[in-house]
Amino acid sequence: MNDSNEKLVTRVLLVTGMSGAGKSTAIKILEDMGYETFDNMPLSLLPNLLPVTDVNDISNRPNALAADVDVRTRDFTANGFLKDIKSLLLRDDLNVQIVYFDCDDDVLAKRYTETRRRHPLAEDRPLIDGILLERSLVGPLRDHADLLIDTSHYSIPDLRQILDGNFRLSSDPILSLMLTSFAFRRGLPREADLVFDVRFLSNPHYDDRLRLLTGQDASVGAFVADDPAFQAFFEKLETMILSLIPYYEREGKTYLTIAVGCTGGRHRSVYVVEQLSNRLDASGYSASVCHRDM
Repeated sequence: MNDSNEKLVTRVLLVTGMSGAGKSTAIKILEDMGYETFDNMPLSLLPNLLPVTDVNDISNRPNALAADVDVRTRDFTANGFLKDIKSLLLRDDLNVQIVYFDCDDDVLAKRYTETRRRHPLAEDRPLIDGILLERSLVGPLRDHADLLIDTSHYSIPDLRQILDGNFRLSSDPILSLMLTSFAFRRGLPREADLVFDVRFLSNPHYDDRLRLLTGQDASVGAFVADDPAFQAFFEKLETMILSLIPYYEREGKTYLTIAVGCTGGRHRSVYVVEQLSNRLDASGYSASVCHRDM
């Protein structure tokens, strides 16, 4: 029941970014989560879906809406996009957020080649030209995004976790934690809120017995934990994260991504993430774990 003293606020997610980066998949996931969704919809039509005659009337008003707006829309430009949403951002009955999907150019090219899909801007030109042209058109929106999701190294289940953690429809938002290991040589996880570098720890890669194993193997874990620097570092890491979580919760954040990186993303970062997951679990926090580059 809607409280007569509390104005109903509709959550509006504007999904944009690179074609092939997962926007359509995200729209389907958001629909499963309870959002009313629209694919390839002109922003000029969005206000028609949000009646304003009585913002407290919930009978004809969506609780949450997600729309994919990208280069497939006729006359799409980044400046036009930002101009069109100005009036939406000023409305106190809407909570508008921009979600920008990105992906490495080579991964995008591989996806289009494997699926034999045609890039929307590469009908009469090479695929990579279409990708680069699109990046120049939508790239300026990255700086205005409330959330940047780089799907270069993520699976559909990973994407579902990210969307559910950030945009779950619940009256009592719960902070969802995601721990991810990664390789610095493959770049930082762009959606990470906190990033830690453990390349100072002894590297199992140079031990022939451990090179082909991972941080999930006991022998690798023992090797990393035996480094004189490990214990003091890990205790401080655990203490800091546990002390920060309540502040994120107080600010209303619903999703926190903690990334731990090493050179190859296979040994040290994996072990630290696994240990951190165990400590968080023991402290009453449940964290999803992703080993991006393992």
